[in-house]
Amino acid sequence: MEQRRLSRLNELLNQACLRELRLQRGQRVLDVGSGLGQFTRDIARTVGSKGRVLGIERDPEQLAEAQRQAELAGEPDSVEWRQGDAAKFPLTVRDWGSFDIAHTRFVLEHVSRPEQIVRQMVRSVRAGGRVVLADDDHQILRLWPEPEGFVALWQGYIQTYEHLGCDPFVGRRLVALLQKAGATPMRNDWIFFGSCAGAPDFPGFIQNLIGVIETAREVMTGPLKFGARDFDRALRNIRSWSRRADAAIWYGLCWAEGVRS
Repeated sequence: MEQRRLSRLNELLNQACLRELRLQRGQRVLDVGSGLGQFTRDIARTVGSKGRVLGIERDPEQLAEAQRQAELAGEPDSVEWRQGDAAKFPLTVRDWGSFDIAHTRFVLEHVSRPEQIVRQMVRSVRAGGRVVLADDDHQILRLWPEPEGFVALWQGYIQTYEHLGCDPFVGRRLVALLQKAGATPMRNDWIFFGSCAGAPDFPGFIQNLIGVIETAREVMTGPLKFGARDFDRALRNIRSWSRRADAAIWYGLCWAEGVRS
């Protein structure tokens, strides 16, 4: 179920992210936290056969699924996959300092020490190479008209990050993370990640939103003591709201780039 949600998330977001990356043929790219690999393979198609793309993923199940999807797509060799923790990149001596671009998306919000990852990303690129961070600031999400119970539900979801020692607002810190890691920040931006009733992709956004919240059910209704009935009622209200002709989701993926001097 979670892999299906992540695949759908890739479909909704990948092309916009690919445009922002501004890749060139022949570039060498490191993708940190490559997940199911769909975006990593998009990168590989863009840089072409003369480029190099290395995807690092901690979860063996996601890595296996990424390899399976690559085989099914007829792209078994387009990406070099390596299993490893983002806290300690599985790179060789020759790999360090060899990449033109190091990229990560939706990773920093899930770790307790994001600065450790960004420092390694800076080390992994050549002088003049780019480090690209894309992540969430969960406080900026807006649903309108606001479904009853949604504010409390979303606040409970945000608190699960804090409960696990992670930062749900890391998106606003991306430029600072680059600077502290030794890169020169060059750009920050947003990638709009929203939709409205009547748009073909709107049901996908609803499915992703509900799926994201449901992943936190155990923590919210357990240690955080969010009532199970309130949780379920709020989700029902979101589903009902999604059928309104004026329903809209407003959200943005935070994006920051730095250069290694």
